[in-house]
Amino acid sequence: MISLLRTIWKNLPTFLLALVVAVAAWISAVTASDPTVERTYDRVVPVEIIGQDPTTILTSDLPDQINFTLSAPTSIWELLSSEQKPIRALVDLSGLGPGTHIVDIQPQISVKPVRLVSYSPRSIEITLEEVASKSMPLTVVKRGDVAIGYIADAPTLSNSTITISGPVSLVEQVADVRIVLDQSNAQSTINRSLTVQAVDANEVPVSGLTISPDKVTVNQVITQRGGFRNVVVKVIISQNVPTGYRLTNITVSPPAVTVFSSDPRLVNELPGYVETTPLDLSQSKDDFEIPLALNLPAGISVVGDQTVQVQVGIAAIEGSITLTRLKVNVIGLADNLAGTISPETVDVIISGPLALIDALTTEDIILTVDLTGVGRGTYQRPVIAKLTVADLFVESILPESVEIVVGPAPTPTPTPRVKP
Repeated sequence: MISLLRTIWKNLPTFLLALVVAVAAWISAVTASDPTVERTYDRVVPVEIIGQDPTTILTSDLPDQINFTLSAPTSIWELLSSEQKPIRALVDLSGLGPGTHIVDIQPQISVKPVRLVSYSPRSIEITLEEVASKSMPLTVVKRGDVAIGYIADAPTLSNSTITISGPVSLVEQVADVRIVLDQSNAQSTINRSLTVQAVDANEVPVSGLTISPDKVTVNQVITQRGGFRNVVVKVIISQNVPTGYRLTNITVSPPAVTVFSSDPRLVNELPGYVETTPLDLSQSKDDFEIPLALNLPAGISVVGDQTVQVQVGIAAIEGSITLTRLKVNVIGLADNLAGTISPETVDVIISGPLALIDALTTEDIILTVDLTGVGRGTYQRPVIAKLTVADLFVESILPESVEIVVGPAPTPTPTPRVKP
């Protein structure tokens, strides 16, 4: 037994050396196949707050992220990129009350093996404030006036008291909680859901607060006064547009007016509309705008402007005509040349206002072929049409081009002289 122990003790250094060599060889092999890499972690690591007293609120801004430099094998970097939250940056506020504090950031890395080389920032400054809350009566701020001839009742609210909560410094700034009710030109009952605003003494909104409820339903009954009534406006036409023209549209502004009478019976007996003074269109051939007075029954007057603006749209009735066998003239030839046209005549389709079409004659259109600068030969040239009547258009020429054979001009035959 003693001999065995002596043998082991004698060979122990050799065993330890062999173990060290084996471990070194294993580490070398692992490092060669999965080398360690040091680099910056490229995913966002936000700051997480823990341990905060629920009676306080954080009013300072936290950094967007904490930057980490890590050292880890390549295979671990793949895990760091795929794990949901492999790195956390914790800020423990346990035991901290209202005030400003410098707090260390505590990194936590769930993936192993990873060596934390550095991170920044290492600490942050935070400000805690006491949470405050108070209830305030809701104020309704009205904007604009209801339509003339209408009366608005006092609005009813789904909530008349509002609770605000948040940092005590912000809560103390609030001078009023309000909703803004726009009743401009309203002619019917208003029922809306409006957002509650917390404002300071200068009526500037205070943000960063919790408002409960943040929306309130408002109901305001709006009724028409006695002796007032809304009626539509009807345009009366005495003479229609001239022949060859058509009426495209008539619009009136405003389309309805409010009328009033000291005798409500007269207003109630109206048929639901009032007429304008007659509109004569017999000389109108284009769009125009005109003010017209209202033809009101005795004892009834209109509230506001005494006239309405009437916009009238007028357009010519379009038509077309085909003029056949119109002669084509050659222009631009030298005096010693002459051209023979084939075909000698063409057909022309003309469109435009029907009144102008009906008065059109063949003398109102000139057809030419321009041969300026050409010599003897055969040419294909387009026919050019010119209309002497404005607002008419040439739709097409059949055929569009003609053939011209250019040759010498015929020698004029001398006139014989008669002796006395």
